[in-house]
Amino acid sequence: MRSVHMLPCVFQNLPWPTSTVSFTTTMSESSDEECPDLVPSLCNDVTLTEEPVTDPPTLPEAPTVTTKIPVTIITGYLGAGKTTLLNYILTEQHGKRIAVIMNEFGAGGEIEKPISLGESGEVFEEWLELRNGCLCCSVKDNGVKAIENLMLKKGRFDYILLETTGLADPGPVASIFWLDSELCSDLYLDGIITVVDSKYCLQHLHEQKADGKVNEAVRQVAMADVILVNKVDLVSAPELSRVQEEIRSINSVAKLLETHKSRTELAALLDLHAFEGNSDRCDRDVFAATVSPHTDSRTSEHSHHLDQSVSTVTVELSGDMDRDMFENFLQDLLWEKSIKNTKGETMDILRLKGLLSLRDCPRRCLLQAVHELYDLEETSAWPESETRINRLVFIGRNLDHGVLAGRLAQAVK
Repeated sequence: MRSVHMLPCVFQNLPWPTSTVSFTTTMSESSDEECPDLVPSLCNDVTLTEEPVTDPPTLPEAPTVTTKIPVTIITGYLGAGKTTLLNYILTEQHGKRIAVIMNEFGAGGEIEKPISLGESGEVFEEWLELRNGCLCCSVKDNGVKAIENLMLKKGRFDYILLETTGLADPGPVASIFWLDSELCSDLYLDGIITVVDSKYCLQHLHEQKADGKVNEAVRQVAMADVILVNKVDLVSAPELSRVQEEIRSINSVAKLLETHKSRTELAALLDLHAFEGNSDRCDRDVFAATVSPHTDSRTSEHSHHLDQSVSTVTVELSGDMDRDMFENFLQDLLWEKSIKNTKGETMDILRLKGLLSLRDCPRRCLLQAVHELYDLEETSAWPESETRINRLVFIGRNLDHGVLAGRLAQAVK
């Protein structure tokens, strides 16, 4: 059983990043919202011989098997190398059929930048089929419309990569795959990959926003399931170590991969199943996080970034959780934002995942949350020999282990 919960009206009009548009061929105005055929059908003339018409035998209807397509979000600050990563995927002979929705084609990249204009100078959307079997498209909006058009070609691809703009928070983009029931019937969110520039990462993480909000680079690191620490050839070993410590102080559960020119094995990026309850990956992520000490995690000597308010806190409690009391806690934390740390600062959750033992429920329950949206899904049964525990990993701002653990303890018996 699965339930998705959201703050009423919060996600009715999600903000979407803008992006550069470039397309491959001209279409008429009436086809602006349609995805053109990539390969025209070729038919040979066939001469039919007349035969007596007989009624065919009645056969049982064949069962339909619906296979959902995984979607991975690629994010990263401007210049980090995410477009280089996508260009690499689009040109390598990896034997996979991947559809890539790019924010823009990299200037001077290996893929020619095709632009087509109509008679009035308008630019049209087109999917480009590449020699290695992949598809790509450059978009001017959030990419969701491109995905909808892409689904008209279902069967031509096995995977979708969606690039966001460099200044985008991937949270709202990720949320759409929970909120749009029509999209969710064909697709599922596989994971979020963030690319960071080793040379300028600290500078981006240190940036202070005038409104006091968490900057985009920090949000992108906080939301990630996998982080590519790119351009490692441009920094010394001590500098790289500091960058990794800085990233770990924000997100201690994401997998870190060191890369040069964004090159890495595709197996490390695809089929993450980071948001699926029946995935071993989810359990590993939750249990990989070190349980935080009963102190404010921001005082850690390893946290050097100027905005030290974003961190990871892990809480573990034994016993069975009362579901109603736990959901009241989540709503206070995510929706009402009424839970504060000992300094009186409001805790702001960017990403939350956890494994729960709910009272009167024989199955594990997986919790996933992005900003105000959370999802509870019952998964595999608890083995009789295994101790039932509750383990939650919070990534956010102004977190306080003692306050979070105290509130959760009220729901456990």
